[in-house]
Amino acid sequence: MKDKMTRRWSTYESFYIDLGDKKVADIVITNHAKSRWLDRIESEKTGFEDIAEFLWECLKQGRIAPYYRNEQDVYLIDNDLVFVAEFSESITETDIIGNPLHKMIIVTFLGRMSETIELRDLKSYYSWLRHSRRMTLVKSSRKRK
Repeated sequence: MKDKMTRRWSTYESFYIDLGDKKVADIVITNHAKSRWLDRIESEKTGFEDIAEFLWECLKQGRIAPYYRNEQDVYLIDNDLVFVAEFSESITETDIIGNPLHKMIIVTFLGRMSETIELRDLKSYYSWLRHSRRMTLVKSSRKRK
């Protein structure tokens, strides 16, 4: 999704928004992210276009921030909505100097911290998930014997 307002004849430079050290020129929503959006965030505006438009507006308004200072894959919107994103360099788009611009690929939406308290500390949440899955596997292997 690109900003619809920048499609005009006299534009020489691609439109991008800085997010940390990345220059985001495009947003891509995966099918998994779309299904998580439907399950965990909103049930009315669920199209790829709707989600990308929402994220683009949040980027323009500076409402997106990294979840952790050093990590660059988990992000927060308004200190509440948690999502995972990857970045890839755009092959076709560069800034005016020639530096590559990036595509922000939304991998998944984890949910809202205000609704899911476990999201406030992702490291302990993921370790709990790994432990609970491991214990489930251990219990199932006991039943088979």
